[in-house]
Formats: sequence, structure tokens, C-alpha cells
Amino acid sequence: MDAALETEGLVKRFGARVAVNGLSFAAPRGAIYGILGPNGAGKTTTLRMLVGVLKPNAGRIAMAGAPLTREALRRVGYLPEDSGLYRNMSARSAIAYLAQLKGVPSPIAYKRADLLLAAQGLGKVGRKKIKTYSKGMAQKVQVIAALAHEPDIIVLDEPFAGLDPVNQRSLEETIRAQAAAGRTVLFSTHVMEHAERLCDRILLINGGRKAFEGTVQEALALAPSVAMLETDGDFDLAAVLRERGFNIVSDGEERGSRRWRARLENGMGSRQLLSACVEAGAPLSLFEPARASLHEAFVALVGGEAADKAAE
Repeated sequence: MDAALETEGLVKRFGARVAVNGLSFAAPRGAIYGILGPNGAGKTTTLRMLVGVLKPNAGRIAMAGAPLTREALRRVGYLPEDSGLYRNMSARSAIAYLAQLKGVPSPIAYKRADLLLAAQGLGKVGRKKIKTYSKGMAQKVQVIAALAHEPDIIVLDEPFAGLDPVNQRSLEETIRAQAAAGRTVLFSTHVMEHAERLCDRILLINGGRKAFEGTVQEALALAPSVAMLETDGDFDLAAVLRERGFNIVSDGEERGSRRWRARLENGMGSRQLLSACVEAGAPLSLFEPARASLHEAFVALVGGEAADKAAE
């Protein structure tokens, strides 16, 4: 694997607490690489070590096979979890200023700021102070600032936080475009759907340790089989099936019907599930296999409690 960024045995302690414990992974060049895990798993701490904000207590970080140096970090774009924008500056000036800190000449920095703001629909407000922006607009400016010096590696900590669905889709397209241009994008998220749609590879962290690393498809292969069911009227299928040991949740209502999603685990198969429905007198109008989600794979890998924290 041609790794753009890799770690080996990474450890970070805060007093007696071990936030990251022996973490090793490799993000391929030009890939979209997602880092997933519940709150407190060590995602943000890991990203901060990758960009030089925190120094590891042990372990190794390498960029393109070479040790991480100050000069190498100039080729990294970083979006922190908490905004670090200068709110009394205009978006245009803030983006250009941060690009200049990475070595971009002033005229080029301002030109890139204008082009990127226009591409994100902020061209008309680029000269306004950031303190007048909504949270979503400020988040978009922060993403632009991470891209303005055209880095080889882009590290984004919870980039979708604060964005409405339209802007989330826009950011997804921006991430895809950066990868298509040959850049490596690493991002953390607690929204599994973003990782499932975007990522070439993912890293699941739990308790500061690696729980899984591989492709989304490899993770999904570890999930239990799933069945989608539909019942007529207001029949509570979950109540009767949970008594019989099935893991089932509501998946919405539509035109007088209720949809359900059942995970077939602990040796339970579709035949047993169907038999249980018949025995309970469930008014089934649909019973079919469904594709497992990344969240369901996460549950299988780290347990329901940790996965629920990741979804919060």
C-alpha cells in the first residue's frame, strides 16, 4: 500500500488516562479515510497528533514513509473540531491569511480565497466579517481555509457538524473532488451514513484502540443479516418479537403501514423470524432481506452501548 499517512503503536496519555492506546493504521494516498468511534474513543486526540497539535507519548507517525516534520505539516490542511476562525476578519481575509501561513504568496492566497468562496456559494458575502455568519456558513469557511493552500493531505475533525442536509451534501462533493484530484482526505464523524457513502477505507476506534480497519464492504461483511418487514395497521411487531429474542427496531410508517428492521443474530435466521411472526399473528405485508448498515457492523464489532454513543 502506498500510504500517505500512517501510524504505528501510537499512544497518548493525559495523566492517568490513556486516550489512545497502541493505535496503528495506514491511510492510502488519494483515498477518503474515515475515523469512526463513540464519544471519548480517541478520534480527536488521534487527529490532533497527526497534525502536530499534540505530541504522542509513544509510537510513530509517518507521512509518505518519512517522519512527520514541521516542513511536512505545511502540506497538511486541518479542520479542528472547534472553530479557530478570526471572527472580526472577513472570510476572504481569514482564508488568505491562513493560506499565507502555509507559504502561499498573498496575491495567490486571495485569488484562491475568492474562487473557493464562490464555489461554496459564499462569493457575495466573502468580504463580510465572519461574526455575521451562521454556524453553517462559518463551518464552510473553515473547510475552505483547510483547502486554500492545496495540501496533499486534508484532515477534517467532524466536518459535517452544524451543516444542514443541503450543505452536508455539498461538503461530500467537495471531499470527493479533493480525492479525485489526488489528495488524501481523513475525516472523523459520528454519522455513519457519511462514512458509508464516502469512504474508501475506515478505522473504527473504541476505548483508544483499533477495533477494525478496512473497506466499508469488509466491515459490512461482519454485520449480521438483516430483514425488512412491514405490517398493516398499528400492530406492534417489535413488542412481540423482542419477547422471542429478536433484535428489531421501527423503521418508520407509511400509508397505514409500519416498517421494521430486524437484525438476525445469536443463531437466529430468517426462517425462525418468519415463524415467530406467524405465531404472533403479525399482519405481514412485506418480508425481505435487506442490506446491513455500517452502524449495524459497528454494533457487531464493538457492542451496542459503544455504537449507540457513536450515533449520539
